[in-house]
Amino acid sequence: MGRLTRAELQARNRARVLAAARDEFAERGFRDAKVDAIADRAGLTRGAVYSNFPGKRALYFSVLADLAEREAGPDGARRPSPPSGEPPAADTADAGTSGVATAREALAAFARAWVSRLPLATDGPARLGMDLMPEVLADQRVRQPFAQLMKLNALVLGLALERVDGHASTRRRVRIAETALTTLHGASQMADAAPGFAEPFDIVAACAALADLDLRDRWDPPHLPFVPRARPADEPWSPPLAVDAVRGEPVPLTRDGVVAVLGLHRLEAVEEAVRATPPGCAVTAVLVTGDPGELGPLARLTLAGLRACLRQVLPAPAWPRLRVVHDDEGAVAAAAGVTAVSDGTEAAVRVRSGRVVARADGYGACHAAASAEP
Repeated sequence: MGRLTRAELQARNRARVLAAARDEFAERGFRDAKVDAIADRAGLTRGAVYSNFPGKRALYFSVLADLAEREAGPDGARRPSPPSGEPPAADTADAGTSGVATAREALAAFARAWVSRLPLATDGPARLGMDLMPEVLADQRVRQPFAQLMKLNALVLGLALERVDGHASTRRRVRIAETALTTLHGASQMADAAPGFAEPFDIVAACAALADLDLRDRWDPPHLPFVPRARPADEPWSPPLAVDAVRGEPVPLTRDGVVAVLGLHRLEAVEEAVRATPPGCAVTAVLVTGDPGELGPLARLTLAGLRACLRQVLPAPAWPRLRVVHDDEGAVAAAAGVTAVSDGTEAAVRVRSGRVVARADGYGACHAAASAEP
């Protein structure tokens, strides 16, 4: 057998560290886990651990992200429908591959998929995720990106609900999605703090009932009329290969539409592009951060958890046109002309026939690029 290349050796060491860290966090929890113990479990030095991960929290987020992406499945594959002996979700005939017909059914099926993933105990492997929210709450540097990632998740879920119910142009459902995710995240926290406290079918029924609420959800941001126009351009567009984190499958970025490069503090801005881009055009949110070692895994974890539930619920026509790409290396951003990124980055390009025809940056860039004249 030939010698491993440097990249192969680094990948092998990284996998060993992740496996060792998963066992250490499962046994001891995040607070009591020790980097030296993780290194010993992996058969590596402490320095080898830090050469792959900048800190213990980054390693913890990476372990959770790796597990979440494995559960979400490759290539957007959906799980089969539940066995006939299992009770169906409230108001849905099939939460599996045959899809759902209304927003109420979709919310019920989504909630059912969510609660089916909750731990039945808080010992051993089930305790792995218990320290996530305390770590998010402990640091403003993590809280703000997490809040925006939740906004992005709610947008993806809300857009799916609009498509299921046929209200894509008349009724915004993002606030209902935000309320459903708030309910489900609360259920997750109670499952950790007080296992068995809530009846899962009650949570499913409550989420289904949200579809009938009128939350006066309107899309009328007051700043949009004052956004400067995008700058005309005529440049080649040759983006690298990318994977859509919503579907978990390769995605061509060459389609006509808008590509928005957004730092983790500005993710909600992509809705400006979604609402202004003409039908039939693609909208892609390219996620960048100034701290890819720690916040990159957090973003992967958050989107993978959403995908794990959505893929059990949505029929193919209901998947939203919004694509999300993790760009920790900044390769897609560089192709879009954004060479320096931070968590506050907000830039967008309009793509048509394989060329960049307009670009914008700063506050309102997504709306400006989406509204650019043909």
